Amino acid sequence: MSKAQPGMSMERADIAFEVNGAAVSVCVPPVRRLSSVLRDELRLTGTKIGCDAGDCGACTVLVDGEPVCACLMSVASAAGTVVTTVEGLANGRLSALQASFLDHGAAQCGICTPGLLIAATALLDREPNPSETEVQDALGGVLCRCTGYRKIVAAVMDAGRFASELSTDGIAPHPPAGTFSPYSDGEKDEAPALASPSPRLSRGEGKGEGQHQLQRLDLDLDRRMPISGHAVGSSPIRLDGLPKVTGGEKFGGDSFPADALAVLVVRSPHHHARFAFGDLDAWVKTRPGIVGVFTAADIPGKNSFGVIAPFADQPALAEGFSRFRGEAVALVAGEREAILDLDLSDFPVRWTELPYLLQPCEAQAGGAQLIHENRPANLLTTGFVERGDPEAALSGAAFVVSGAIDTSYVEHAYIEPEAGHAYMDGGTLVVVACTQAPYMDRDDVAKVLGLAADKVRIVPTATGGGFGSKLDVSLQPLIGLVAMKTGRPAALAYTRNESMISTTKRHPAEMKATIGADADGRVTGMVFAGDFNTGAYASWGPTVANRVPVHASGPYATPNYRAEGRAIHTNGPISGAFRGFGVPQATIMQETLYDELSEKLGLDRLDFRLKNCLRNGSETVTGQRLEAGVGIAECLEALRPHWTRALADAEKFNSANDSRKRGVGVASCWYGCGNTSLPNPSTIRVGISATGDVVLHQGAVDIGQGSNTVIAQICADAVGLPLEKFRLKSADTAITPDAGKTSASRQTFVTGKAAEKAGGALREIMLRFANVSEKAAIALDGTSLVIREGEATRHIDLSTLKADADGFVFRAEESYDPPTLPLDAKGQGKPYAVYGYGAQIAELEVDLKLGTVKLIKITAAHDVGKAINPLLAEGQIEGGIAQGIGMALMEEYIPGRTENLHDYLIPTIGDVPPIETILIEVPDPEGPFGAKGLGEHVLIPTAPAILNAIRHATGVLVTKIPATPSRIRAAIRDKEAGR
Repeated sequence: MSKAQPGMSMERADIAFEVNGAAVSVCVPPVRRLSSVLRDELRLTGTKIGCDAGDCGACTVLVDGEPVCACLMSVASAAGTVVTTVEGLANGRLSALQASFLDHGAAQCGICTPGLLIAATALLDREPNPSETEVQDALGGVLCRCTGYRKIVAAVMDAGRFASELSTDGIAPHPPAGTFSPYSDGEKDEAPALASPSPRLSRGEGKGEGQHQLQRLDLDLDRRMPISGHAVGSSPIRLDGLPKVTGGEKFGGDSFPADALAVLVVRSPHHHARFAFGDLDAWVKTRPGIVGVFTAADIPGKNSFGVIAPFADQPALAEGFSRFRGEAVALVAGEREAILDLDLSDFPVRWTELPYLLQPCEAQAGGAQLIHENRPANLLTTGFVERGDPEAALSGAAFVVSGAIDTSYVEHAYIEPEAGHAYMDGGTLVVVACTQAPYMDRDDVAKVLGLAADKVRIVPTATGGGFGSKLDVSLQPLIGLVAMKTGRPAALAYTRNESMISTTKRHPAEMKATIGADADGRVTGMVFAGDFNTGAYASWGPTVANRVPVHASGPYATPNYRAEGRAIHTNGPISGAFRGFGVPQATIMQETLYDELSEKLGLDRLDFRLKNCLRNGSETVTGQRLEAGVGIAECLEALRPHWTRALADAEKFNSANDSRKRGVGVASCWYGCGNTSLPNPSTIRVGISATGDVVLHQGAVDIGQGSNTVIAQICADAVGLPLEKFRLKSADTAITPDAGKTSASRQTFVTGKAAEKAGGALREIMLRFANVSEKAAIALDGTSLVIREGEATRHIDLSTLKADADGFVFRAEESYDPPTLPLDAKGQGKPYAVYGYGAQIAELEVDLKLGTVKLIKITAAHDVGKAINPLLAEGQIEGGIAQGIGMALMEEYIPGRTENLHDYLIPTIGDVPPIETILIEVPDPEGPFGAKGLGEHVLIPTAPAILNAIRHATGVLVTKIPATPSRIRAAIRDKEAGR
């Protein structure tokens, strides 16, 4: 159950202190958290809430110049102090550190950025030129899930350069809170230093809903603005970068209406249980300020949702019994102050715990109870690919290796827990929340609440990390239900605990495989089988089950092949989408066996992979012929000098050390961009207004990966106009076409292709209007469209042209759906139009007595087709590697034990070693300007490369992931004992 902070509504007191140079006084309970007071009373929402336990550091502020976690400090303790939040770092102007963060691309989703900036500011006040170690020490208490920390370290160490420029060239403008948020139009906000709440959106309010506008910065940052026609391949400051470093970005919990009802969720404390409610009305009447309790009986539509229609079986509120620990069963809505002090321990619900199944082997055992009556043997679905005769190939192989590996639940651990609010705008329900898939949210919310789809509007806020979990609806139908039933806005922000217990995880996998090769080292056959624990409901289990068999061969020619992936129901946490959809787990199985096979063959591990990798003209395990754009060989070749050097370094170290040994590992990846053999369209609208603005309706949600910037770059070059002329209308189901979900590494490829097509179409429309050839150059000069062809120049006054309902005098809208073909009964077909490729080397050191691992360096070569924005691509690679490190070495979600960011460990700034990124560009003719997707690929090789490096160092392979010190030591002991 959700629980409020105890004692929050006790007797109030006047407490005075200084914030960002202004004297303030608040009348609140003295024990209230400083973080809550800053956000809720003073509306300084740049201070973020990620855990309320001091584990994540997102709420870091300066108190009398020292960094503190504001969630751990009572407001009474702040009395008489001087507090500085991110909004006040430079008194209304960009600080040198903020400018450096922008220059280095150190902010991705941006939810942790304020805490990092505050902690780094305290460091720079003490030491203007810190070392890397000093930066890591100072920022060690602030967690980031997106960036991999490397660009953050670089930005802090480089801030002195910007301090020097600021002292001579003036200070770059610092937009106040609210600018560039989904709630403003990009114009200057005249709000005072202690910003007032952003207004609620309603359909038709203002002309600038959801807009971002490129602004030029003073100083050396200005060099980053590309000239016309050269946006692709450059690294301009990200379009949404300014609000991320100033605290102006509005995330799900940052814009709750002042009159909103607060909502609490009652959740099951059991893995499986029956429940019944007592007298809910009587309970409500005895609690002043509580407006109502809502259960499944109040849901007016179909009480089930899910991302894949045939398997949409998850109730928004459970009916009669719960299938997993943390499942929502009821909502309590009330006035904010009443909810703050509400204790749900006496909520009238009776639980009867039932037997439960947590492991696939239990769920598959004969006579096991069915978690869903319509799914015999608790089998959700099976994916299957077969080619050739794998048994014959393996029996005739010169060398054969077999193995089994198990992986664990992995928590997404984004720093922003789910948050949002909902309200009625006439007959339309508006839901403002963090999400990766606004149109999917709209359809699910409409179904659950019995509304027509056009009567639900989803307005995505900035999303503080997602990685797949925010593809599923969470609180959207819940706050929508309360808003519909009460007629008042309803707001909800999950606690860290309820976010972790109720949302999706990476599928645990139990995998077995056998691979054979001939005497020349050519792979001849492979058999793979994997059981994936999909938990109580389907979520993205079908996608995992179907994607894994397509990818389990790795990017290697495998003429004889069989792979099966099974998604199995248990009463465990729901497993869903998480950066790779099961491919990271399967790659661990395949790549570790490749190391063992190369050893049997007596071949260098890198050479073995090069001998077998796919190339142009190769056929995949689904029979798809890859005509062009296959870049895995180029990735592996780019690693060769690093491989040679790393092996030599390890050999030298190991000859001089007995208790510590170094290892070097390599692993490859491939990944199909977009949906597997299914429609996958995106639509982009772009137009030119009578005022000379280029307005891009871009519905692809940017969750930190940079789609706001990358798609604008693609469109700018397709149109032939400077990037700085573009204004972005961000995702909003009322004003932007459907660009599809942000998942499966599809946005740069699919939405980028739609942007390329729309930009090209807009250009053609303007050239036809001017009656000139396609070679003509176009420019915008105020409200004048300037067209030059040869010596001739023509000026078209846009203000004299008739504008349409959207204010456009020229417009284009184009869609793109990748050309794929269905898979047949044996999994043969064309599941993806474009694949991305990559390979990584991990260098590490293992303490043989303790089993601890110290990472030394990771070198990553990734084929991106065309690097639309190289700096953002590097950031994606570094962030994916950090998550791969966590998967390999430390992350293991255990229900009931690791449900916070103290017990569940994710990499900190000190856990990520130097990363060297090599961007390989092997263009794919299908992608925009040759580009391929990247986001999923970058995590896939990291864990197997680390496991192979541990094996190289110790001679043992850890077969239960993560490879914790205890598991490494156990494997070493087994080896020493001859087991």
